[in-house]
Amino acid sequence: MVFNKSIGLDIGLTKIKAISLSRQNNNYVLDAFQVAPTPAKGMLSESPLDEGEMAQALGKTVDDLKVNSKSVNIALPDNQVYTKVIEMPPLTDKELSLAIYWEAERHIPVALSTITLVWNVLKRPSSPTNEEKMQVLMVGAPTNLINKYQKVLQMGGLNLNSIETETLAIVRALVTPNFPPTIIVSIGAINTSLAIIKDGILVLTYSIQTGGNAISRSIEADFGLTPSQGEEYKKTYGFTKEGAGKKIGKSTEPILSSILLEIRKALAFYSQKYKDGEIIQQVLLSGGTARLPGIDIFFAENLGIETVIANPWKIFANQQISPEILNGATDYTIALGLAMRDI
Repeated sequence: MVFNKSIGLDIGLTKIKAISLSRQNNNYVLDAFQVAPTPAKGMLSESPLDEGEMAQALGKTVDDLKVNSKSVNIALPDNQVYTKVIEMPPLTDKELSLAIYWEAERHIPVALSTITLVWNVLKRPSSPTNEEKMQVLMVGAPTNLINKYQKVLQMGGLNLNSIETETLAIVRALVTPNFPPTIIVSIGAINTSLAIIKDGILVLTYSIQTGGNAISRSIEADFGLTPSQGEEYKKTYGFTKEGAGKKIGKSTEPILSSILLEIRKALAFYSQKYKDGEIIQQVLLSGGTARLPGIDIFFAENLGIETVIANPWKIFANQQISPEILNGATDYTIALGLAMRDI
């Protein structure tokens, strides 16, 4: 039996990535994928001209999939939304719908009148008398940001099927049954998102304003390179310990160290909160920067935890994947997670 096709559309700062999935029997099927450059102003500009250019780029990327569908799932950037896993006493859905706004006022530092708030129960104690609390994922997104995405997609002839955060899409793409306690570190262009998974459930997530672009700028400044040369050096030499890689590693170490510090904070939080639970067994690196040579070794040596480059394509065990996207697997994690949402 073949299910309808589902499209994940990852609107990145520099690239637009689209993936179409379907499901045959119990297996995911990769129908098509497309990558296109994001227009220079991206989604940051309020100019009608720039919005029109963005709409055209998004519409063409989906059209080029050639899957006869205009409905897309998208993600808002983690650094533009408020995401929090909170603990609350066991409540019914009706009680939670009233209580959640009190929690939101505590955790979201802007007026709730400007926010669209959604929530989802991650874990509810089996017995109401149990002292164990329920875990709730709360997401607040600026309403004007949602309206902007809806407007641009509509201008591009696309239908917005669903909208969520990048981290939720990443978790969906990477977390499988019997998943060990893991911290997922997704290093994007301008921010890095951290997510801790315990018992297959998200227990902590937040974003920091440091990413791959900062690494590129550091290389450019230290070596007197153009932006394109800095990007090429970064991808070629990464953080290897020999030759140019060693020099570049020293240049970018302060940026990686700031990410390292946040990972240590997250791990300390986990250890304190779950004193009797399993320790974090792996660091899972995602995002375009995760492909840089030697970056996994850098984190493994400094954290003392096995560090693995995420491979979202493992769900296609029986399907031949194009080398074009196989080599850039971590780039497509968000788009894949979004496409998996419906099926």
